[in-house]
Amino acid sequence: MQTHLADFIRDTPEGREAEEILRKCVHCGFCTATCPTYQLLGDELDGPRGRIYLIKQVLEGERATEKTRLHLDRCLTCRSCETTCPSGVQYGRLADIGRHIVEQQVPRTGADKLKRAALREFVPNTGLFGSALGLGRMFKPLLPRVIAEKVPAAGAAGPWPAPRHARRMIALAGCVQPSMRPVINAATARVLDRLGISLVEAERAGCCGAVRYHLHDQAGGRDEARRNIDAWWPAIESGQVEAIVVTASGCGVQVKEYGYLLRHDPAYAARAEKVAAMSRDVAEVLAAEMKTLTSLLESSRTQGKAGRLAFHAPCSLQHGLKVRGMVESLLSAAGFELVPVRDSHLCCGSAGTYSLLQPKLASELRDGKVSALQEYGADCIVSANVGCIEHLATAVSLPIRHWIELIDEKVTPVV
Repeated sequence: MQTHLADFIRDTPEGREAEEILRKCVHCGFCTATCPTYQLLGDELDGPRGRIYLIKQVLEGERATEKTRLHLDRCLTCRSCETTCPSGVQYGRLADIGRHIVEQQVPRTGADKLKRAALREFVPNTGLFGSALGLGRMFKPLLPRVIAEKVPAAGAAGPWPAPRHARRMIALAGCVQPSMRPVINAATARVLDRLGISLVEAERAGCCGAVRYHLHDQAGGRDEARRNIDAWWPAIESGQVEAIVVTASGCGVQVKEYGYLLRHDPAYAARAEKVAAMSRDVAEVLAAEMKTLTSLLESSRTQGKAGRLAFHAPCSLQHGLKVRGMVESLLSAAGFELVPVRDSHLCCGSAGTYSLLQPKLASELRDGKVSALQEYGADCIVSANVGCIEHLATAVSLPIRHWIELIDEKVTPVV
C-alpha cells in the first residue's frame, strides 16, 4: 500500500512504525472473513481493511471525525485479523497508533468521557475494585439487572502452598482477578507446587496496564508496566525466579509487550525486554512440565469419567499469545472429553472493557459464543481469561471456570 504521511507524524517513531505496517497491507480482504464486528454489521468500515483505510486517511492529514472514532471504537482488538492476514500486518499496533491520534483530534465529551475516565481509575485499582465488588455482592438484589448480572458470587481460593522448592516463579496478581476469581492463581500455585515449583506474588505489583493503555491513557499504562517491572526485578536480577506466570491471557498479551511498550525508555527498555521474555501463560508452563504432570494425572484417570468440556479459547490466548491447542492437550491428558466449538476463532465480546462500552455488540457476540459452547452437550465450559469467563457467565446455563481449576482438582490431594 502506498503511503504519504502528513508532516505531524511522518518522522516520529509512531509514524515510521505505522508506515511500515501500512505498506504490508495489500487490501486482500481475508481479514474481513474472521472479523467479529464485520460479521455482525456487514460494514466495510467495521472490518480491519476499512479501519486500516480510516487510520491511513488520518495519518495522511485528513481530519478525523466522530464517525472515524465510532468505527475504531467498535473494534474489539481481538487480533483475529492478524492470525488470518497472509502479509503479517500488525493491525493491533496500528490501531493503537490511530486511536491515540483520533482521540486527540476528536475529544470525548459528556457521559462517554466520564465512563471511560471512571473505568481507567476504578478497574486497575485492586483495593477499590475489591471493596466495590464486596458491596455489590451485599446489595446485589437491589441493583439494576444489567449491573447485578455482572456481579459474581464470592468463591473461596483455597490454600496457597508456602514456598518450599528451589524452583520459583512469580505470578501476576492482576487487578480484578484477585477479587472476582481468587481461586485461579491459588489453583495454579497448588498445581505448580505438585510439580516442584513454588509460585509467589510480588506485593507491589498490580494491574498489567492494559486497561489504561487501551482506554487511551498510554502513558498511564506504561507507568503500570514500570511499577510491575520494579516489583519483580529484584527476584529476577538475583536469579530467584525463572518465569513470570500469567493466568489471564488478556494480561499475558500486555506483559509480553512490555519490551515493545518501553522500547524508547532508556531506563527500562532492557529490563522490560527481559520481563517480556520471561512471561509465560500458565498453559506454557504446564506443557513444559508434561512428563511430571502426566505421572500425577495417571492416578486420577482411574477415578471414573472426567466429563465433557467446551473450551473457549480467548482471543488473547489464540491470536495475541499464539498459544493454540496447548490447553486442549492438557485437558485431554487429564481425561476430559473436549466437545467441538463452532467458530472458535471468533471473539466472545468481552475484550477488556468493551462489554461495558459497547454492550449491544458485546451481547450479540456473547450470545453467539454461548450457543456454540453449549451446542454439543458439554457438562462445563472452561476458558483462560477472567474477563471472558465473567462475560460469558452472564448468559450460560452451564458452570464456567478457568481450566487450571480442573487440573488442580485432578492433581491436588483432598485434605
